[in-house]
Parts: sequence; structure tokens; C-alpha cells
Amino acid sequence: MKKLALHWKILIAMVLGIIWSIISGAMGWNGFTSNWIDPFGVIFINILKFIAVPLVLFSIITGVAGLGDPSKLGRMGAKTLGMYLITTVFSVSVGLLLVNFFQPGVQKNDETKINHRLEYEVWATDNNIEVKDGRNIMATVSEEKLAEVRLKLNSDMESADYQKAAAKNEAKNANKNQSPLQPLVDMVPSNLIQALGNGKLMLQVIFFALFFGISMILMPKEKTETVRSFFDGMNDIFIKMVHIVMDYAPFFVFCLMAGVLAKSADNLDQLLDIFVALGYYTLIVFGGLMLMLFGFYPLLLRVFGVRISYTDFFKGLSPAQFLAFSTSSSAATLPITIECVTENLKVPEKVSDFVLPIGATVNMDGTSLYQAIAVIFLAQYHDVDLSMMQQLGIVATATLASIGAAAVPSAGLIMLMIVLDSIGLNPLWIAIVFPVDRILDMCRTVVNVTSDATVSAIIAKSEGY
Repeated sequence: MKKLALHWKILIAMVLGIIWSIISGAMGWNGFTSNWIDPFGVIFINILKFIAVPLVLFSIITGVAGLGDPSKLGRMGAKTLGMYLITTVFSVSVGLLLVNFFQPGVQKNDETKINHRLEYEVWATDNNIEVKDGRNIMATVSEEKLAEVRLKLNSDMESADYQKAAAKNEAKNANKNQSPLQPLVDMVPSNLIQALGNGKLMLQVIFFALFFGISMILMPKEKTETVRSFFDGMNDIFIKMVHIVMDYAPFFVFCLMAGVLAKSADNLDQLLDIFVALGYYTLIVFGGLMLMLFGFYPLLLRVFGVRISYTDFFKGLSPAQFLAFSTSSSAATLPITIECVTENLKVPEKVSDFVLPIGATVNMDGTSLYQAIAVIFLAQYHDVDLSMMQQLGIVATATLASIGAAAVPSAGLIMLMIVLDSIGLNPLWIAIVFPVDRILDMCRTVVNVTSDATVSAIIAKSEGY
């Protein structure tokens, strides 16, 4: 009997996890699920995360050192960053086109539209922010109406979602007056051990790995032979650890899905109502992500002359895509992405070990597309018209914000706050899209991983492999 492929096992485990969460909620077993099943899903994520950081370190060092020719490193690095920039800008542009064409946030009810607009103007006025598009309806409403809106806003601010958003916004604003070059400063580690121990400092790990690898290839090979052998061996060991963990991935994925969904089962009716209200928005985001996944990336491969069939591409990458969907973390998926790209897509390790770790940190196509749609949706929802220049500003901000974003679940929400704040909209509006963020986060992570794999195949082709 033919052995069932890993990606099918993972898919079956995801479905079983969903079924279990439904049964758990109906039978009142959510306490048991949270206490005895969910921890194994957490363990799975933790294992992948602690493997990911050293794997990035060792894979980049071995990848750079294996290039041999320093000029080749510069050429490949420029190509990699250039391709990632192209895919990110394109994804943001697709998001803006879709949300402006379908307008999912536009309210049909005039009274609802006025209320949402008034909420925005009250917030903007209270925070000394110029009202967008010149409209100011506060002059046409009574003091009683203004008091009612302010009371509603204060009530919303006391909700759990707004409190979470406020905490994140406060942390972001603490660094608001820093130098424009602060992101560049943050890329250089002052303490390597601290950088290795903090998943949010992945750019610092990459900087060190590149610096270390470049230094190695600038030295005579005979002097670095022992060091090269050490890093090659460590890289192989961590890849072996990935293989061991993935043998049990279906079990862990079942626990992960069952635990995450069981935690939301108590508020199922409320979540269903919110999903209906945000359904249109969700469909637009999902449609844009699927357009990138099944249209743009295969076309990009064809344009750059990569000879791989449509079926082989998705079949070879499917284990990484399913894992990305279930974990919502491109960093946690990175070890499997490297394996799929190397073994199934036949991209040489010299390329995949260099391109993919960088992509997992700086290339977030799915997240950028989601941000563009979410920002315009929230503006439409509050009856705020954004000019073309403001929307172009969203393209620039979303592209730059995606560089160095933590490759962990729901990191896109933090980036969304940055984009909202950059164009003078309320960052706390992210609470509106909180309820549907998890499922969209799973989908956009698949796009992020697929983009990384696509670029690695293109770079390999351009390098003559």
C-alpha cells in the first residue's frame, strides 16, 4: 500500500481538529481540550521556533560561505532584495485595486454612515488630527448627539479588544520620536546572545550571519576549513531535528487546531454575527490572496523562465503551505520551506539557504495585501475618503513596514496599526477586524511562504542552476 503523503496527513489532522473542537464545544469539553490537548500544539510551535533561529543562523552562514566568490554574494543579494520588493509592491497594489473596486466597507444605511463618520471626527478632533477630505459634520449635529458618540467611544475603549490595541499602540508610540534611520540601527545587534534569544530580532541574526559568512569567504579557505565544517555539521543536525519533529506533525497539528478553536467556542454565536458583518471584507482579502497564490506566482515563474509545471510547483510546496496555514508563522514553517524548495523544487542549497531565511523576515506579500485592504476597508467603514496620494502612501508604508516584521502569528495587526497611524486614522480601529484576523492570518502566511519559494526558484534560474 502506498504511504500517505505528509501534507495529506496534516490536512486530515486539521479537519479532525476542527471536528473535535465542534464536539468539544457541544459536549462541554472545552476545559479538557484546553488543559490536555492544546498544550501539545503549543509545544509544537515552540519546538519549531527554537529550531528556526539557529537554523537561520547556520543556513545563512553555510549558504554565504558556500558561494565562494564575494561578487556572487553581492549579485545574488541585490537580485533577492529586488525581487522581494517587486512582489511586495505588486501585492499591495492588488489589494488597493480590489478594495476600491468592491468597496466592502461602504455603508448602505445613511444613519449608520453618519454615526461612523461622526465617531471618526470626534476621535480626530480630540486628538488634534485634521479631518480627512475636508468634511466636518460635527457642526450639524446636536451636543446631545456628540455626547452620545463620546460615551459610545469611551465604552468601546473599555472593551478587551480595544485595551489590547491600546497597549500595542502605546508601545509603538513610545518610539515615535526616534530618528528616521532607527530601523537601520535596529538591524545591527549590540548583543548577539540577546538577538538569538528573541524571535522579534531576526533581522539582527540575519545581519550577523551575513557579516560572518562574508568575512569567511574573504579569508583563505584553508584557514576557515574547520569553522566551515562546524557550521555545515550544525546545519545538518538542525535539519535532522526538523525531520524528527515533522514525523509527528499530524498529531501536533490536530492538537493545535483543536485548542485554538475550542478557546473561541464559548462565544460562537457572537463570532458568527461578527463574521456575517465582516464577511464581505473577508471575501475580498481571501480573493486577493488566492489571486496572488494561484495567478501571480506561477505567472512570475513563467516570465523568468523557470521550467516547472503548475502542478509540480504546488505539489512540491504543499507540505510547507499546509504547515504555514496551520501555524500562521512563516518563521516556524521556514525549516520545512527550505526542505520543500531544495528537495521538491530542485533549488540548490546554496540558493535556498541564502534566499529563504531573508524572505521569511523581509518578504510579507500576503500581509502587505491584507494591510492595504484592511486600511481602506476601515476608512470606508468610517466614511473617510482617502486621496490617491494617501493610498500611494499606504503602498510605501506597508512595503517598508513588512521589512523586519516578526514572522509570527498576527504580526500583521501590529503592522496595520503603523499604516493606519501614518495616514492619520485611528490605530485602535484594528479591533474591528480582530474577530476575522486569525483565519486571514493563516491564509496570508501561505502566500508569504509561496512568495519566498517563488523568488528562490527565480534566483536559482538567474544564477544558472
